Amino acid sequence: MNKITRRKFGRTGLMVTDMGFGAAPIGNFLKPIPEEVAAAMVEHAWISGMRYFDTAPLYGHGLSELRLGQNLRWKPRDEFVLSSKVGRLLTPAPRASISFAPWVNAAPFTFRFDYSYDGAMRSVEDTLQRTALERIDIAFIHDCDVFTHGAAQQAIYFKQAMDGAYKALLKMREEGVVKAIGFGVNEWQVCHEALKQGDFDGFLLAGRYTLLEQDSLDEFLPLCEKRNAAVVIGGGLNSGILATGAVPGAKYNYSPAPPHILEKVKKIEAVCTEHKVPLPAAALQFLLAHPAIASHVPGTRTVEQMEQNIAWISHPIPKDFWQDLKHKGLLRKDAPVPT
Repeated sequence: MNKITRRKFGRTGLMVTDMGFGAAPIGNFLKPIPEEVAAAMVEHAWISGMRYFDTAPLYGHGLSELRLGQNLRWKPRDEFVLSSKVGRLLTPAPRASISFAPWVNAAPFTFRFDYSYDGAMRSVEDTLQRTALERIDIAFIHDCDVFTHGAAQQAIYFKQAMDGAYKALLKMREEGVVKAIGFGVNEWQVCHEALKQGDFDGFLLAGRYTLLEQDSLDEFLPLCEKRNAAVVIGGGLNSGILATGAVPGAKYNYSPAPPHILEKVKKIEAVCTEHKVPLPAAALQFLLAHPAIASHVPGTRTVEQMEQNIAWISHPIPKDFWQDLKHKGLLRKDAPVPT
């Protein structure tokens, strides 16, 4: 049974589906996806009930936005929620001069970081041009984190974003150009600091609240509940290992999983085996148990992968499974679990 349902996006009037379509793969992440496959995935997401779609200028240097817009263009606009991001501006360039990695056969644009007021304004306008849609609903400030910028993140890039892009998004929200604003990053600490300093509606957090990691329960997620800020989880399978299990070459944070992560996943897998629960089913269903989390956007490369994700969120899981994980110290005792 398909269990995709709608949820409120925090304090806004937006209703997202609890599983959304993450459009990074159709930007040809790591390897190319044919046009017809990209189109089929967007269509299958729609048929399956997904009404939340997330993209960004970074994904395929604009290719993801181009493809997503092309395949959503004739859908009823008020029936879906679209998020994209600001923080990078694209410039046309000869294809041979561009280093696309990790994207393959991407669109012929270079990008530069720009977290300024004018840069954010330009970014949203460019996204509307690429998608050929009349609006985006949610604008996230993208990758303003340590993972992307290293030691310069706090003193330079985060400050630029709060002084510039944030103020631009506030103005766009006040004028109704967008309905919600936030950050889309790889670290909960950045989201937490942004929420302490600014008036944000929600966040896209990649990989930092999962079956493997719950440190964001300390400060960030409680503050989201208090402020009624919504969270979308990307990378809920920790870039692979919670889908594949602790196999040789398993990926964690887009790199080979370190020994301590492999060991923890093996222990979780043992509990899964005992209760006859697929590891990815547990990983995906865990995400949606927290009241602040409105949606998750697992990346898929084929229609078959998408169908498998939908099957996993529908797989029955006994209550004892979650209690066993907590009893064995594999899941925080204060972590909300499905009921």
